[in-house]
Amino acid sequence: MDITKISPRPPGLAGALRARKSVEAIVARNDQEPGHGLKRSMGLVHLTALSIGASLGTGIFVILGEATPKAGPAVVLAFVLAAFTALFSALSYAELAGSIPVSGSSYSYTYATMGELFAWICGWCLMLEYGVSVAAVAVGWGEYINELLHGMFGIALPAVISESPGAGGIVNVPAIVIVLVAVALLTRGASESALVNTVMVALKILVLVFFCAVAFTAFRAGNFTPFIPLGAAGVTAAASQVFFAYIGFDAASTAGDEAKNAKRDLPRAIILSLLIVTILYCLVAIAAVGAMPWQDIAGEGAALATILNAATTSTWPAILLSAGAVIAIASVVLAVMYGQTRILYAMSLDGLVPRVFSRVNPRTRVPVVNIVVVGGVVSALAGFVPLGELADATSIGSLFAFMLVNIAVIILRRRHPDLHRSFRTPLFPLMPVLGVVFCALLLFGLGVSTWVAFALWMAVGLAIYFAYGVRKSELRNSPETVTAP
Repeated sequence: MDITKISPRPPGLAGALRARKSVEAIVARNDQEPGHGLKRSMGLVHLTALSIGASLGTGIFVILGEATPKAGPAVVLAFVLAAFTALFSALSYAELAGSIPVSGSSYSYTYATMGELFAWICGWCLMLEYGVSVAAVAVGWGEYINELLHGMFGIALPAVISESPGAGGIVNVPAIVIVLVAVALLTRGASESALVNTVMVALKILVLVFFCAVAFTAFRAGNFTPFIPLGAAGVTAAASQVFFAYIGFDAASTAGDEAKNAKRDLPRAIILSLLIVTILYCLVAIAAVGAMPWQDIAGEGAALATILNAATTSTWPAILLSAGAVIAIASVVLAVMYGQTRILYAMSLDGLVPRVFSRVNPRTRVPVVNIVVVGGVVSALAGFVPLGELADATSIGSLFAFMLVNIAVIILRRRHPDLHRSFRTPLFPLMPVLGVVFCALLLFGLGVSTWVAFALWMAVGLAIYFAYGVRKSELRNSPETVTAP
């Protein structure tokens, strides 16, 4: 490896692009202070459950009602298109997770291949992806709480305390509550929260299988005619919105410092979880449209419960599904918040964000202050921003990060052809190239307001980097670890 001695803090944009961390330095980082870093406690089952837990929730329980008006019955194709886009990126994630198994996920992969500036951009996108995703999921959780209360007791929470200002209320209290519950669990320790998440994942898979079994009894093939009433553009727009339902495998890759055998188990967990959620999403979408005309699904917050109410003469199936959805969506909040805090942990170790985010509690071996701060920001978003806007913001952050990961695989293969890889992306370089292309396709399906919000987010992020990260960067203040491109 070409290690170049350069002056500390190489100036300006050129220095930010030149500063690149070696693969060996990234992998060795967690072993430098034994007993003070994160605890390795997760096996393949926990990692797969973490990935599924971060995916299987609002994306199918709630966002189906938001995406159906864009695509009609072809919302099924939207889930397939989003799945293919995720698959190409998941293969790249699997290779990188088996090569650079650390908490930073795509942020660390980009640091090793494209330089510190691109790593910051990726990390900033991930903050948008994770933080806003948790908020979106929490909003969906509140909608199913209302559905459950209505089904069991015939009551509902007043809109003033169960909806955001943009949706007709003042504050979404249930969404804030579930975020705070996740904070409490995460501060107890990684193994404890992983066990809770695994149990909840098993329950929500059973609930979705139950939904399909009941909905298929009311299946009508005529509901799929015409199949694409809003054209291919509608399918692309719907796929762009539901894409955030597939980002869970990224959460698994953030557990690199806490996996017992990261090189072996992370790639397996990523591919296995994507396969499971794709099958479930497609089955549920087909069952939903078959049981109820798409025009009636459109705009329903608790879409699956509404479908079961219409498909049966009893109320108990919808009540059971709503109870399962409450558990299911809670596990997404837990899993995605875990990923958000580990991204910040990695960025803090590199000095790009304040050191407080990497301060680990010596008893629980988790970054407690990090978790509490993230919980506070996410609960504010969940309480005051509507679901649709949150879902779109999550998708645009994810798609940009995934594009960078696909490019990183290509660069790492060229620069480190002999690096040990426990998983290799098949049909290289076709798969990562397709990953970039499909991500770009879905990016163009997002609305102008989402792009404007993203541009503002990136402007703020770059301002923070050049005002703080450039001065505090551990890499740029340690020239012996800087590699020349």
